[in-house]
Amino acid sequence: METKSNAAKFAFFYMLSLVALIFMALTSGMIIFQIINKNIPDILNLYQGQFSPSQLKFAISALIISAPIFYICIWRICKSLLSGALDKDSGIRKWLTYFILLVSSVVMLGWLIATINSFLDGELTTKFILKAITAIFIAAAVFTFYFYDIRREDVKKKNRVIQVYFYASLVLVIAIFVASLFIVESPTQTRNRKFDNFILDNFNSIDMAITSYYQEFKKLPEGLNELKTEYSYLGEETIKDPASKILFDYRIVDKNTYELCATFKASNKNENIQEYTYYKDKWTHDAGYQCLQQKVHTEDNLKAPISVPVR
Repeated sequence: METKSNAAKFAFFYMLSLVALIFMALTSGMIIFQIINKNIPDILNLYQGQFSPSQLKFAISALIISAPIFYICIWRICKSLLSGALDKDSGIRKWLTYFILLVSSVVMLGWLIATINSFLDGELTTKFILKAITAIFIAAAVFTFYFYDIRREDVKKKNRVIQVYFYASLVLVIAIFVASLFIVESPTQTRNRKFDNFILDNFNSIDMAITSYYQEFKKLPEGLNELKTEYSYLGEETIKDPASKILFDYRIVDKNTYELCATFKASNKNENIQEYTYYKDKWTHDAGYQCLQQKVHTEDNLKAPISVPVR
């Protein structure tokens, strides 16, 4: 009677543990994948083999939330089995355990397919082997735990195998989390990169306007305010430093070359993370106050603008 009256409660714990398990297993694998990507660079810089700070941060965030929920749910379920509040032959336990196995199987199969697809798409063999081992190990740990748990006969005594699974997986998850802290950039570093790219977004808009101005008037504008007056899409905030709210320094070098100057918080010269490298070739800069030269497109200049840092 107690089991039947608590059926909804036990169903809740099983379903919540399923959701937490999927997040915990996948994000643990994602962190290991990013550690592999970080330490085994690929000169082809393929998308699936790149180190991604965004994916790593999401994985860490999800692991912090999902792991405690999963272990609390499993602890609560095992405690109920030991006390007899949940019968080992109850429909809730059997149906939902096999449902967890089904959903986990589908998720893990999709994960393995994606890993193999990345290898066939050109990923390094070493990376593929390490990632495949990771995926297979996590899948095997999940499946063997639930298969053993649903098949064991005596659930009213503490089971050493279940305890080993519980504590070994907990130690492993904590180790993965600690390892991720050694490669994730701090919130301050992320903010600095985004701040610098915000400046370069503005530089790029100004560069486009200068090119249009030069093509129309056959000369460079005298100042950024003149440029803003001529092109209404160039807003007031675009031509000003976001920190000081003062106009970017603009200088004419020769008839078709100019400089834009600003204070950057970090260097992008050695940047190899694609999320932050889309301006690297055109607007290469060090940390601190930098003046970046650009040459406008003309009939005699068909090459893409090249950024030259000037001290």
